[in-house]
Amino acid sequence: MFNLQSPIVFLLWVLTISTIATSQETTTIYQVLKSNGLPMGLLPKGVTNFTFDASGRFEVHLDQACNAKFEDELHYDRNVSGTLTYGQIGGLSGISAQDLFLWFPVKEIRVDIPSSGLIYFDVGVVSKQFSLSSFETPRDCLASPNQLIAQAALPKNLSRKLRIRKNVHQEQLMTVV
Repeated sequence: MFNLQSPIVFLLWVLTISTIATSQETTTIYQVLKSNGLPMGLLPKGVTNFTFDASGRFEVHLDQACNAKFEDELHYDRNVSGTLTYGQIGGLSGISAQDLFLWFPVKEIRVDIPSSGLIYFDVGVVSKQFSLSSFETPRDCLASPNQLIAQAALPKNLSRKLRIRKNVHQEQLMTVV
C-alpha cells in the first residue's frame, strides 16, 4: 500500500481525486445522451442544469420553454424528464411534437437500429420517424409564440375593455342574424 504520509504520494493522491471529481462534474447531458446511443441534439441549447441517476432517470432544466426546428417543430417545456436506457428515452415528459397544426406530447424516443439512420418519436397513438442526422447537434431554442404572447400580457383595464367590446359585437351580430 501507499504511505499517504509522504508529501509526494499525498499530493498525487489529492490531484487524482480532484481530477476524477472534476471530470464527473463537467459531464454534460449531451455527453450522457451520446454515451447512451442517442444523438446530442435531442435536447436544445440552453440547458442550465440537469440530474441523472444510476437508474437512468434524468431531469433537464432549460432557461425558458422554447421551440426548436427540425424536420418538424419541437416544443420543450422548462423542465424535461424521462428514463434513459441505451438507445431509448421512456416515460418522457416536457417535449411536444407538431404535426400539421396539432401538438402531441412525446412519450418515448428510440433508436432501434443506429445504422438505419432513423429515430422514432412515440406520441401515444402513432410513432413518427425522423432522420437521425437531424439531431446530431443541439439546436437553438427560440421562445415559443405562446410564451411571447403571455409575456406581452395586456394590462387588466385594457383586457376588460376588449372583453366588453367583444360582447357588444356579439350582441350586434346576434341582432343581425
